[in-house]
Amino acid sequence: MTDNLSGVIAFVKTAEALSFVGAARALGVSASAVGKNVAKLEASLNVRLLHRSTRKVGLTAEGQLFYERCRKILDDLHDARAMLSHAIQAPRGKLRVSLPTIGYRFLFPHMLAFRQTYPEIELELDFNDHLVDVIEEGFDVVIRSGGLADSSLMARKLGPFRFVLCASPAYLREHGRPATLADLERHPCLRYRFATTGKIMDWTLSANPAITALRLPTALTLNNMEAMLSAAVDGHGIAYMPDFLAREALAQGQLDTVLEGHCEDEGQFWALWPSSRHLSPKIRVFVDFAAARLFTPPPTGNPPATQ
Repeated sequence: MTDNLSGVIAFVKTAEALSFVGAARALGVSASAVGKNVAKLEASLNVRLLHRSTRKVGLTAEGQLFYERCRKILDDLHDARAMLSHAIQAPRGKLRVSLPTIGYRFLFPHMLAFRQTYPEIELELDFNDHLVDVIEEGFDVVIRSGGLADSSLMARKLGPFRFVLCASPAYLREHGRPATLADLERHPCLRYRFATTGKIMDWTLSANPAITALRLPTALTLNNMEAMLSAAVDGHGIAYMPDFLAREALAQGQLDTVLEGHCEDEGQFWALWPSSRHLSPKIRVFVDFAAARLFTPPPTGNPPATQ
């Protein structure tokens, strides 16, 4: 294949220059090398492409037809190389990203900035809490929390999040604010059931065995964090949820945190993508952007930002 391409290029340059010497000068090789490549091409095609004389070179009828087709092919190849070079420099194309169901809470405040920075990237977002097969399902990037299973995927740490205990101001006025962890045994609690495993999420509040053995009265059990947020805002009890989920409701006064400093559980989000020798520009810029922007904590002492 390589020899054939070399022969085609030598033939096209010879046809344009009507000279082996002129073709050799354009290609930076010897005239004899050009002649040999063209001869090999003619032998492989079993057709004479050039008339040769001591003074000049001309195209046969077959050579003229072959030249016109080869010239177009080489032009297309040149355009393809130029397009690929531009694609490497300017990220573009569809980018399929899978996120947790509540992932829009941390993505949407920054998505407009990403789209303005990279207008030629078309985002296709999939929100679900199931384990996905990145390669089989055709995702470019997956954002998930928790530990990483051994795999061939590339991974980058995006940032941590923590859990908070919170309740609505109306609930706290009616039921009082818990002063100690043990007080939680006298408050209705909103518990989250993992949709993937069916297990109830533990409230990681202390390593003290007496605290970890707390009997938390369950008012509601839900398998959707958005429903958990809504139930807490409506005053059904005390909830345990990720800080990025509660941030807007806390800033707007719809929720208030309780027992601050007692939540010891922290999570970690990761970006995962198929391993490749050459990282796609659109994946590279998205992962870099996510690592820099999505989980940057708000400045200390200021209200949590909602934008």
